[in-house]
Amino acid sequence: MLQIQENVSLKPYNSFGIDVKANYFAEIFEEEELVELFQNEIVKKQQLFVIGGGSNVLFTQNYEGLVIKMGIKGISAQMVGDLVLATAGAGEVWNDFVQYCVSRGFAGVENLSLIPGTVGASPIQNIGAYGIELKDVFESCTAFEIKTGNIKTFTYADCHFGYRESIFKGELKGQYIITSVTFRLSSAAKINTSYGAIEAELQKRGIENPNIEDVSEAVSHIRVSKLPDPSTIGNAGSFFKNPVIEKYEFADVVAKHPDVVHYPTADGKIKLAAGWLIEQCGWKGKIVGNTGTWKNQALVLVNHGGATGTEVYAFSEQIIDSVKSTFGVTLEREVNIL
Repeated sequence: MLQIQENVSLKPYNSFGIDVKANYFAEIFEEEELVELFQNEIVKKQQLFVIGGGSNVLFTQNYEGLVIKMGIKGISAQMVGDLVLATAGAGEVWNDFVQYCVSRGFAGVENLSLIPGTVGASPIQNIGAYGIELKDVFESCTAFEIKTGNIKTFTYADCHFGYRESIFKGELKGQYIITSVTFRLSSAAKINTSYGAIEAELQKRGIENPNIEDVSEAVSHIRVSKLPDPSTIGNAGSFFKNPVIEKYEFADVVAKHPDVVHYPTADGKIKLAAGWLIEQCGWKGKIVGNTGTWKNQALVLVNHGGATGTEVYAFSEQIIDSVKSTFGVTLEREVNIL
């Protein structure tokens, strides 16, 4: 039964562990509850923010509106030859879905193991790691249109995926709520170990012909070794995007910093490693007040206990200014700031 709560602490609902409150809060377990929710006269007057695992948001103040937590669960799979169409509810924990697929031999998402958050958030952000992006395995998603109350299906082409971008972060931002996602996977594994760290970890384990379970375990080990567990120290994973710049801009950077870590992109641009840039500026493991960067990965900002959202935001501003001053490159935040 749908419940709309008032004056609710959001500390348990954001992985940074920032202690702010929402005027109104509702958790959704069925699509029909969204229809009921938006028929409520109080809700119609509120600004909205939708969360899944709360792993990609930084609250800098109390939220003067309605926070909707998506809790729709359920996973199913349809097989046609080697093709597997796996569908998961928006409220499913992302890594639970990955492990569901890996345990059944459904290949395609194993490189995305242990990414925090929920399934519903994955296409919004076009999540990615270790050589794979969500768009590489995306088939479609269903979404509730707030204005009309209708459910619409979005295909790959509809979503306008980019680097950590989609139509849901762009022109349709705030207009739809994703309720389920369908992934195009395969029962015939196409192993992707092109990312150097995976190869190194598999070699360390003496695995020459890895299966998807081997890849998943290797990726999970790498993430645990580099990234802090949100259950023990507040963080939102990678706080900044890896900057993508034009070749002429890269020429200026590499002329002054010949050892800059970089990767060519499919569209002829150059992607820089934000973590490397931040580390070169002396920020890795640095603590300022109650916040700082993680000791093993400068790309991750953490809450050492009692940090406010404004404190974390101000710290990120210092890092942006420092990288801009040193490299002439402007970092962009990956985390949603509220």
